[in-house]
Amino acid sequence: MTKLSHILPPLFLTASALLATPAWLPAAHAAAPQVRTQAPGFYRVLLGDVEITALSDGTVTIPLDKLLTGTGAAHVKDVLASHHLGTQVETSINAFLVNTGKRLVLIDTGAGTSFGAHGGHLADNIRAAGYRPEDVDTVLLTHIHGDHSNGLTVDGKAVLPNAEVVVAKRDADAWLDPANRARVRPESVHVIDEALAAFAPYRQAGRVRTFDGPGEVVPGIRAVPAPGHTPGHTMYELTAGGQTIRFVGDTLHAKDVQMAEPQVTIQFDEDPNAARRQRAAVFADAAARGVIVAAAHAPFPGLGYIERSGSGYAWAPLNYSSLR
Repeated sequence: MTKLSHILPPLFLTASALLATPAWLPAAHAAAPQVRTQAPGFYRVLLGDVEITALSDGTVTIPLDKLLTGTGAAHVKDVLASHHLGTQVETSINAFLVNTGKRLVLIDTGAGTSFGAHGGHLADNIRAAGYRPEDVDTVLLTHIHGDHSNGLTVDGKAVLPNAEVVVAKRDADAWLDPANRARVRPESVHVIDEALAAFAPYRQAGRVRTFDGPGEVVPGIRAVPAPGHTPGHTMYELTAGGQTIRFVGDTLHAKDVQMAEPQVTIQFDEDPNAARRQRAAVFADAAARGVIVAAAHAPFPGLGYIERSGSGYAWAPLNYSSLR
């Protein structure tokens, strides 16, 4: 009869051998270094045969409890907390590239160097999305404010050298005339100085065009005036494949507060009462028509629907699509 003691050692050795790391495998690292960079900032959707690419210019953190007006700081803090946010909110700076098949149109240009490393990523993300800044035919500006128009130029050179820049006449009249430094709010003087620098190479090349009132500004894209935030603040609307998308610019700044309370304004509004009225009308129209909204400061990619919710509204992000 075989003794148990004669059997156990070989079995034990066999199990140990199976559990041991083979010599030909590389040793495991205790920890991989963190990368700490975000994915390339572009996201694409299709409306019929029109390709729309949301582009991130970056994010900037702003104190919404201090900037929002027509409300109270304590209330803003409570509302933001209900959305798992503090009062210092990292806010997206979004632009949108529209390829109609005949034209490549960029709606807004981001902040350029205005916010340091927090912005100015538009050109890199245009390239990441498969295009070049030189490919852009037309820039449509929702308005002239640094985080929408300063990206036109970096170090005095045109970022989009082959593009025509299109903007509402009322905004051009307000921000591209040096004489207005004495007429605008003191906190808005810098807008004129920044705009003059950002537009300079395009004006010198005769590549700036203005429009007045609603209507088609490039084939297939309509301007919809929405003055208030700035004198010439404008939305743009495109319909394709049975769907409509509206690029709303700064009609919306703080989604987590203004959706439920569209009467809340922000210090950047040149005419807060007009901006409030515009937002109420835009929200009601978007909810009734079911249009897709492209918002410059909603969390990237800033694409979604506005839905009725109680006495206010709610933001419904666009469902993710692989485009396949």
